[in-house]
Amino acid sequence: MRITFGALLVCLAAVLGVIGYQWQQMQNTPDAYGVPFELVAADGQTITQEAFIGQPSAIFFGFTHCPEICPTTIYELDGWLKALGEEGNKINAFFVTVDPERDTPEILGDYVASVSDRIVAISGAPEKVREMVGGFGVYFKRQELEDDDYTMDHTASIFLLDSQGAFRKTIAWGENPDVAIEKLRDLSKL
Repeated sequence: MRITFGALLVCLAAVLGVIGYQWQQMQNTPDAYGVPFELVAADGQTITQEAFIGQPSAIFFGFTHCPEICPTTIYELDGWLKALGEEGNKINAFFVTVDPERDTPEILGDYVASVSDRIVAISGAPEKVREMVGGFGVYFKRQELEDDDYTMDHTASIFLLDSQGAFRKTIAWGENPDVAIEKLRDLSKL
């Protein structure tokens, strides 16, 4: 089967149109984002989707064996929230594992606490974590390494939800710190 360049452009435009529509819907939805879930914080407290209601939230998905992106993001998010002072205190921050087989609530809690005292670490039963992470549209995939080890590919953006739990925007990996702080400042008002 031979595909012409014109046909390829039409297909690409259709795909981009669908993606653009879905992105627009996520940004404009008045409803809570994600799916109902029941997971566990490091202190043993049950965490549900209700944790994202009542105050704006910044949510990052990652794992403890991550070599660079996750520890850097936790460090930066903590610093950005502190830089906002009282405005930053209006935002709840969460780190959800994409590797619950290794990241028990206690291990994840120790990992996050070594960098930040204000980001809540969330883990739980692997099937429940996968359901929650997938329900938020987060990409994650186990990648096998040598010596029976593995790493996790995953979405590296911070999701920003307003006080009703509705998706507003993201902070991308490597985003300019001033832009990230402004996004958080704007979020603190929602």
